[in-house]
Amino acid sequence: MDTNKIQHIYDKIAQGVTISREEAAVLYHTAPLTEIMQSAHNKRNEKTNPAYVGWIIDRNVNITNGCFSQCDFCNFCVKPGDANEFITTMVQYREKITKLFELGGNQFLLQGGMHPKLGLSFYTKLFNDLKTEFPELKLHALGPAEVHFLAQKAKLSYRRVLEELTQAGMDSLPGAGAEILTDRVRNLISPRKCNSQQWLDVMREAHQMGLVTSATMMFGHVETIEERIEHLFRLREVQAQKPSDAPGFVTFIPWPFMSENTLLIKQHPEIKPVLSAEYIRMVALSRIVLDNIPNLQASLLTVGKDIAQTCLLAGANDLGSIMIEENVVSSAGVKRNIEKNMLTEAIRNAGFNPRIRNQAYEFID
Repeated sequence: MDTNKIQHIYDKIAQGVTISREEAAVLYHTAPLTEIMQSAHNKRNEKTNPAYVGWIIDRNVNITNGCFSQCDFCNFCVKPGDANEFITTMVQYREKITKLFELGGNQFLLQGGMHPKLGLSFYTKLFNDLKTEFPELKLHALGPAEVHFLAQKAKLSYRRVLEELTQAGMDSLPGAGAEILTDRVRNLISPRKCNSQQWLDVMREAHQMGLVTSATMMFGHVETIEERIEHLFRLREVQAQKPSDAPGFVTFIPWPFMSENTLLIKQHPEIKPVLSAEYIRMVALSRIVLDNIPNLQASLLTVGKDIAQTCLLAGANDLGSIMIEENVVSSAGVKRNIEKNMLTEAIRNAGFNPRIRNQAYEFID
């Protein structure tokens, strides 16, 4: 380990200079964990209020489980026409929204499979119907893969699809479906989904429109460390291109691959679970590289309370949502419930003050 080289990188970070891909790799492979955590925590304190950690009450609702993509890491979706296929009904939405409001939330994380029978008009009608009946409901809906799919299906531009969805009631665009933003990996695990450039191009268009968006990364499967780093830098570059008055990516959310009974783990039994130190290191490196994305969320759902709390000292400043409903990662082995008291107590016990927020990461006391 070249301590002088690492110290030079830390000095650049402290001075606000963006490090290179090569320097990020040096930190990942050689820097002591406590040091990279401290550097990331310092950066977090520069970018966000050091006293507070955010959280939100929302509900993750799946529109359908029918999906032509059939990604190798997903146990949730079924082939369109399968006997177990569902499309959520308005009656079911009403029940879910009523429960969400009773718990103090007002946002749906509304996603689902890419169903060949459900086109743009289905989603615009759904969003219109939901907003007409529940005008205070916020729709954090779909993702770049769905936008790309709908654009192809309707032979429209990304811009036109996003405009129609937002006019119908979509408030913000999640960063779902990113997985790893290199085509080598995507061709292995999700070959029918949009490629990395298409995912990024949807987000560029959303940023030009001033939409609030987020970014994600699912890691710990067939990717290399260098591909994880490439993923971070591609996000950083898209964020740097947004209009100065646009929110762009308001947060980054990395989580480890959940493997139980997935086709991917059966095809690649050599895949090992992401260990705690590895997850913390990736969170810290993400904060350092993504110095133009203000917030970083630790995935309490997938890594548990203790590791998520540690991440609050390694660059993270948010613990996400209480888990009223979640179907995708739970279908791959996650058996964890998250309640309001668990989140707020975890934040307090880590030495911070919990602050409830909206999807734009604005505190809403």
